[in-house]
Amino acid sequence: MNNHEMNYREQEGNSLKDYINLIKINIIPILLISAAGLIVSVLYALTAQNIYKSTTVMKLSKPQGSILEAPLMPEFQDFGSDRFIANEIEIMKSYTIREKVAKSLIDTFHNIGVRDSFYWVLNQDLDLTPDSEVKTVVQLSELLSKIAVIEQKRGLDILEISVESPSSFEAALIANSYAEAYKQQNLTYNRLQLITVKNFLEEQRVDKLNELREAEDAVKKYQEQGGIVVLDEQARALIDLISEFESQLNAAKIEMMSSELTLKLYNEELDRQNPEIKKYIENFAAQKELEQYQTSIAKLTVDKELAMANLNRTNKEQEIAKYYDDKIADLNKKVDKLLEKYEASIFASSPEEIKELTLKKLEEEVKYNAYKASYNELDKIVKNYERRFNQLPERTIDLARLQREREAYEKLYLLVEEKYQEALINEQSTPGNVIIVDQARRATKPSKPNRMLIVLVGIVLGTGMGLGFAFVRNYFDSTVKTPEDIQNKNINLLTWIPEIEGVGSEDHKEFEFIVAKRPDSIPSEAFRALRTRIQFSKIRPDALKTILVTSSTPKEGKTTVSVNLAGSFAYTNKRTVVVDCDLRKPRMHNVFKAQRFPGFTDYFFGQAEYEEIVRTSEIENLDFITAGTIPPNPSEILGSPQMEKFLEKLKSLYDVVILDSPPVIAVTDSEILSRMVDATVLVASANITENDLLEKSVELLTHDHGSFIGVVLNRFMYRSGYGSYYKYYYYYSRPDQKNKKPKAELKS
Repeated sequence: MNNHEMNYREQEGNSLKDYINLIKINIIPILLISAAGLIVSVLYALTAQNIYKSTTVMKLSKPQGSILEAPLMPEFQDFGSDRFIANEIEIMKSYTIREKVAKSLIDTFHNIGVRDSFYWVLNQDLDLTPDSEVKTVVQLSELLSKIAVIEQKRGLDILEISVESPSSFEAALIANSYAEAYKQQNLTYNRLQLITVKNFLEEQRVDKLNELREAEDAVKKYQEQGGIVVLDEQARALIDLISEFESQLNAAKIEMMSSELTLKLYNEELDRQNPEIKKYIENFAAQKELEQYQTSIAKLTVDKELAMANLNRTNKEQEIAKYYDDKIADLNKKVDKLLEKYEASIFASSPEEIKELTLKKLEEEVKYNAYKASYNELDKIVKNYERRFNQLPERTIDLARLQREREAYEKLYLLVEEKYQEALINEQSTPGNVIIVDQARRATKPSKPNRMLIVLVGIVLGTGMGLGFAFVRNYFDSTVKTPEDIQNKNINLLTWIPEIEGVGSEDHKEFEFIVAKRPDSIPSEAFRALRTRIQFSKIRPDALKTILVTSSTPKEGKTTVSVNLAGSFAYTNKRTVVVDCDLRKPRMHNVFKAQRFPGFTDYFFGQAEYEEIVRTSEIENLDFITAGTIPPNPSEILGSPQMEKFLEKLKSLYDVVILDSPPVIAVTDSEILSRMVDATVLVASANITENDLLEKSVELLTHDHGSFIGVVLNRFMYRSGYGSYYKYYYYYSRPDQKNKKPKAELKS
């Protein structure tokens, strides 16, 4: 297994820990964003308006017709239920229904007049006149399409109308008004045919009653004028027959007219949906075979009436009636067979949504033709009797005609009255296909807002946004953050240095030399660890005398590392010197609070003696040399033979020589010096050094001389990234306060 595969597995195994560390590093912004989400959600939950919900439950069923009508084919009564309910839902959403509901709501508001009980009905503008405080019908109708939710319960013929409003009274009122408006619309539609027939019969009833009264007045007037008072038996019998058949003729005519009205309604609907089926039914109803059957039935019915009328109550009534009834029943069976044939054809070819309408149209066509055949036969009989009637004596004819008209109108009125009462019962007994199962009730508690849920969602969203911020920030942040980021690049990590409190601020610059100021601190222990690992980075520790410290870019802490590393070596009784080789922006003199002049460049140019440039520090065994005068050609000076001789001289006088150099990416100074020293250390700063610059720096420092030994991660906040993992290091790096030794003993 190669190093890359091992590294990949290590990364894969540490992914969860990396995420946890990422959260710990960004814990403050995550907490702030989460707190903001919590505050916003709490404020919204406290200020949100209460919303009440009311629901009306209805059951829908396909229309079955009136109780006086028998279905032609009961086995096909229930089809397309889901489609039927979907159509009804669209009807409920129509503007017509919403307009009726809007008018009802506005009327209710004017009747009640309590503004607190309404919200949607009212205009929400502050400056209102009494005439404008209520929405218009159009405005309210449009609003109803948004606030009224109509849904079907899955798999059931149950509909729910749900309405939400800040007023519990208004929510229930709208839901109930909506259901009632639809129920009335549905009832009117289902009774449309019956209402049309009833209205027609009502008109005929009034007309026939008036005609009957006129006929009775004519008979009375004739008798008062001295005409014949009583007819003879022959005339009386003839008048009875004529009046009977005339009443039947007029009744057949009324039935034809009633059926014609119904057919007109069906034809208009079929013309709108499928004109071809309408023509097909009309062609079937006009077929010769069916027409012959219907004519024969009508003729037999009339013949039966004639035969029964001429028997004069003999004992042959039942025998004659049975004879005709059998013939009529046989013809009806043949008609039924034809109907079954065409009904099956209709069910096979008609669309689902018009099958029922098609069957009703077919049935009505057959009825109309039957009435027409009866009318024709009765008309023939009446005309035949009229010829016999006209053969009566002249004076008898006048009274007979008046008596005939009166009796005919009387019988016809009774027939029309019977039909009218039947139609009235039929209409009232025909229910709609809508049943309100449960009316909407005023809610006792609001359905919205769910304040606990809002707060919970606010916490979840806030935490999610905080985590998202951390991950997005990490995704776009290409800097080194943890020691693993360095190790995962197959770069040797010497150690990490925690952030030194106060470094970078004007008031605490003295803490930059931490090993001298606070030798018992965690950073001081980290520098001692760095010293140890540098010493054992080579097979022969005694051969490692010159150490170069550099970084990728400025402000990564290389000077701090150089000075404190030198102090750590000095504490081990090794004569140590640290040289500021950053000839562009030197800073070591600030750390030691000394003058930059004279420095080693002044020594190179003969401006100062060696003893003048070497200065002692506050730590025993530690000397430092500043940069001195900044030359115009730093790279040439650092790569010159004089520099090599200078290093050799320092190596002969000191046990450890540490060089603080410029950033390796910015200039070539460090790359030049790395070929002159025994070891090169690269300083990377957590959350500052970019990964690609780190890799490039390692590439520049890795050469044939082989001085590069590893990277030091500076300013690493281990408590946020490795809190529990390094707590033991923190414990052991702090001296026991009870057994704290004097500073002099620490140096020994």
